[in-house]
Amino acid sequence: MPVTHDEVGVTVVRHIQDQARQSGGTGELTNLVMEIIVSCKLIASKVALAGIAEVLGHVDHQNVQGETVAILDEISNNAVLGRLLTSGVCSMVVSEENEEPQFPPPGHPGNKSKYIVAIDPLDGSSNVACDVPVGTIFGIYRRSNTDGPATEADLLKPLRSTLVFAGYVLYGPCTMFVYTSGQGVHGFTLDPSIGEFVLTHQDIVAPKFGKCYSANESNQSWWTEGVRRAIQYYKQSDKATCRPYWTRYVGSLVSDFHRNLLYGGIYMYPADTKDPSKPFGKLRLFYECAPLSFIAEAAGGRGSTGFANVMDLEPTSIHQRVPLYIGNAQDVTVCEEFVQGKRTDLTVEDL
Repeated sequence: MPVTHDEVGVTVVRHIQDQARQSGGTGELTNLVMEIIVSCKLIASKVALAGIAEVLGHVDHQNVQGETVAILDEISNNAVLGRLLTSGVCSMVVSEENEEPQFPPPGHPGNKSKYIVAIDPLDGSSNVACDVPVGTIFGIYRRSNTDGPATEADLLKPLRSTLVFAGYVLYGPCTMFVYTSGQGVHGFTLDPSIGEFVLTHQDIVAPKFGKCYSANESNQSWWTEGVRRAIQYYKQSDKATCRPYWTRYVGSLVSDFHRNLLYGGIYMYPADTKDPSKPFGKLRLFYECAPLSFIAEAAGGRGSTGFANVMDLEPTSIHQRVPLYIGNAQDVTVCEEFVQGKRTDLTVEDL
């Protein structure tokens, strides 16, 4: 019987503790999530005061992805690493901002923890200066062997056997924390008067039909014909499938995903030929695609590479990139049919 919370003012701490008690948890995972939540509150305060505190702009180096690092990226990453690696409940952190995994100090009890965190500390950071919502995306992975310190090999296993908790925090007009442990998706809004995330969206379920599609159509010259056909499909009128869809693309993955999760829709970042060094697109599996796909599935949706469920993948590297089609299950299936060439009900002239 799932835990239900009908009373007003249930905090995220209480909610997760109740879930843990029901599943017979030891409390280690709950403590780790609490550390992530505190880190995100720190990030929220920095984002909110970015202009006033003069932390907009960029530092003088790039991250492992070859991307320019914003000052807020570095501040957010340091906030996350500083808490998690000294928490005693995290054995390794894989961050978008670090080429190598990060570990607790030698001899620290955290090295014996069974949990690994993969995180994008500040997704969409280039949008902060124009006040567009940004966010944090994370996944918590469980390693099966805790005889020694964590290694990359602990992560390079089928995702369904390792990913146990996923969430994101959206920093926008309000700050929201959304999570799943595989049993339902729940959303909490930060009440600044008490400094706590309070339950506002219980048991989020993805709508059956979408309303919008989210894609960077300026890249269509580098897409396959199948992807272009899928986009055109959503632009055509058909009342039975609630088309045409609106176009809604912010350029911040967490923001686009959150809107589509609540209102219905599909987010697409296909593979393309624009940059030969990134043939599978720009999104990373461990700290973007997998956590959001885990959430999508728990809400009745799905995440796909166009050829396979994201959650069915067995990763090959900690910064692996994959194409992503994520949202309503029905829309994701339609995209797969076009991407795989199984569906060609649009002519070349339609494109």
